Amino acid sequence: MEQMDKSIKHKIMVLSGKGGVGKSTVSAGLALTLARRGMSVGIMDIDITGPNIPKMMGLEDAELHVEEGQIFPAIGPEGIKIISMAFLIEDPDKPVIWRGPIKLGAIQQFIGDVAWGSLDALIIDFPPGTSDEPLTVSQNLPGIDGVVIVTTPQEVALLDSRKSINFAKTVSLPVIGVVENMSGYSLSGTAPPGSDLTIDGPGGMSIEVSTDENGKWATVLDLFKSGGGQKAAEDLEVPYLGSIPFDPGIVRGGDDGVHRIVAEPDGVTAESFVQVVDKVMDIVESGNRTAVNIR
Repeated sequence: MEQMDKSIKHKIMVLSGKGGVGKSTVSAGLALTLARRGMSVGIMDIDITGPNIPKMMGLEDAELHVEEGQIFPAIGPEGIKIISMAFLIEDPDKPVIWRGPIKLGAIQQFIGDVAWGSLDALIIDFPPGTSDEPLTVSQNLPGIDGVVIVTTPQEVALLDSRKSINFAKTVSLPVIGVVENMSGYSLSGTAPPGSDLTIDGPGGMSIEVSTDENGKWATVLDLFKSGGGQKAAEDLEVPYLGSIPFDPGIVRGGDDGVHRIVAEPDGVTAESFVQVVDKVMDIVESGNRTAVNIR
């Protein structure tokens, strides 16, 4: 583990207080965006009972190579190194029913026995909540830069974000910031360059858009109540890292194993991840992470 501390420059935990907020999608998006900058990146998928990263990255049929007691990660898009419980399950429909100590052993093996080599960044994707998995990693993996918390737009997300931030405080981890996922509904299309268009939106809504010099247009609709992520960050005095739109292509990409950033590297989702990653890297490289005091 000491060697791992020296060979991996940045280690970033991705947490959510509840399920269904798109945490694995955000983890994969962070990793892909960093890798597209020429950085060497790994993803450690710590969701023992419901690992999704391999499917999202098109690696469902990958097999791990073991040599001299070391596990070598699978290689995904953009050269990302990936380790996940999904690679070790023979039947993907068979549930993993493990008590805490067995989970702990598997996670410690991911930390101690995986041949990551030299990485610029390791993204650690967790199951929802703040129990065994994040606690084990925080206690066994040295040099963690901090926690990125994924939430959704509704203000009720503040309640679950507070739990994740409280966890970070309890185990003395800095909070890098909050990402608001599913923030508005992303629409895009093409028309003659320089056109002004009226798009029929949901509920009879009319949306005015203009195409760029390449004939492309894009807009984002606030289908849900917006601002939960930003409000959570403000109330808890941690950085707000930005928002990721609700993009139908992310759903298709997750099912097909082609992340939206890979399928459309210049699209709205990819640009949103660029803005989030800019803030994440500014924070971790400057060391200006937030020590949280929950009131």
